[in-house]
Amino acid sequence: MRISTPQIFNSNIDGYQRGYASIAKTQEQISSGVRIQTPADDPVGAARLLQLQQQQALLTQYSGNMTTATNSLNQEQSVLDSINSALQRARELTLSAGDGSLTDEDRGALSDELGQIQNQLLTLMNSKDASGNYLFSGSKSTVQPFVQNADGSYSYQGDQSALDLQVSDNLLMPIRDSGWGIFEMAANASRTTSSLTTNPNADGVQRAFLSQGTVTDNTSYNADFRSGAPYTLKVLSGTQYQILDSGGNDVTAEANTNGTFDATSSDSNTILFRGSQFQLDVSLAKGDDPTQMNTLVGGYSFSFGTAPDAMAIKRNASNTSAAQITSATVSNTTAYNTQFPNGGVQLKFTSATTYDVYALPTSPSATPMTSGSLGATFPQTITVGGVDLSISAAPNTGDQFSITATSPERQNILNTLGDLRKALDTSTTNNPQAQLAIRDMVASAVSNIDNGMNQVLSTQSSIGSRLNTIDLLGQENQSLSLTNTTTQSSIRDTDMASATSQLVLQQTMLEAAQAAFARISQLSLFNKL
Repeated sequence: MRISTPQIFNSNIDGYQRGYASIAKTQEQISSGVRIQTPADDPVGAARLLQLQQQQALLTQYSGNMTTATNSLNQEQSVLDSINSALQRARELTLSAGDGSLTDEDRGALSDELGQIQNQLLTLMNSKDASGNYLFSGSKSTVQPFVQNADGSYSYQGDQSALDLQVSDNLLMPIRDSGWGIFEMAANASRTTSSLTTNPNADGVQRAFLSQGTVTDNTSYNADFRSGAPYTLKVLSGTQYQILDSGGNDVTAEANTNGTFDATSSDSNTILFRGSQFQLDVSLAKGDDPTQMNTLVGGYSFSFGTAPDAMAIKRNASNTSAAQITSATVSNTTAYNTQFPNGGVQLKFTSATTYDVYALPTSPSATPMTSGSLGATFPQTITVGGVDLSISAAPNTGDQFSITATSPERQNILNTLGDLRKALDTSTTNNPQAQLAIRDMVASAVSNIDNGMNQVLSTQSSIGSRLNTIDLLGQENQSLSLTNTTTQSSIRDTDMASATSQLVLQQTMLEAAQAAFARISQLSLFNKL
């Protein structure tokens, strides 16, 4: 093979350039401290670095999410602390209201302070975060969670979802709790009701009273009480009563006193029956002869059982008329159970005299479940799915009202305080029934406030557990981040000792190549002549 002089020169120049490029590369690695300048420097290491960088980005995001979660949970914890303090004060006032020596003015003062606490609780339950989002609306963070209805009751407008944030590869952390779970799901002690069915006194004055009752044992109430309701309590005399279940069976023996009571006592006539508690009282009228007790109270009959659903009414803020739906009551239990939608109904007036009824939730394309028309005089009643709605005045076209059913199984603490205030604001002068109603309402309110506080404390305990979890995850995240950084450094960064040795070797090789080339370039055939 013939090798020309230009080939020799070009080959040596290429080798010299490669050697110089290697030295320049090694020098750049030493000066920058980075071994892998391009993926070509170490394809396997570059791929591994990309994976580690992606993991580091996730760890950084998780760290930021944990900070956000911690701030949100701490704010919620602080708000719940304030709510718990307000409920504790409400409980103290409620216990004070049970003092039988209080006058109407005294109870009115207590009612006023309870009203202030009620407003304070409403403000706290509608708290916002630094971004202006509501804390307790669930995922509907721009919707005010609690509003007061036209009838004075309070309703929840958020949803039941908790707002979650990813804080690790496998964990979604709830960073906010919905107001539904905290303030709407406390057990309601007032799940029973009673009504007078027979008054044997010819003068029409009521002398025997049965309280609305409270639930004292959820297990027994759910297992035994419900199945036999409604019950009938018959007062047989001033010392005896009888309880019959819905089938007419005598179940008196299941009551704690086995059908006996003392008509002359105002404190000891508590009836414990199938997980519920009722108070049977006698209040004689002025001029009654106590020796005729059997005649005065014998023959009274009461019906008692589970409380029906309550109706919440919401008036659309854009309504242009003064019309209000002042009440909503179940008039036909069968129709209500089979026809009234679980989510409630929306009443939409298509003119001043006609209306459509839609099942909630509704949509622009929904079709009405029923339609109707109004009479000429007001107030009047509209019946929808077994529920009577009383409308106060003529509506305008486009007016809307929403009616939803609220189960008595759970209680909103705002409504508990509202019901208590109504009882305290009722005059008890010459009104024994009002006096007994206050006593019963106080007992129910204390139980419901306790249940509400327990629900808040349970949520606070859950928040504490989540904060502890975040602390542990933060430590793990920091450890993983440190390991990740160390691993990246070991792959990416230059080994200075090795690189320096490599640079010396490359420099020596380049110098040797230069010396060899200098000598070879001087060779010629003329040197042999």
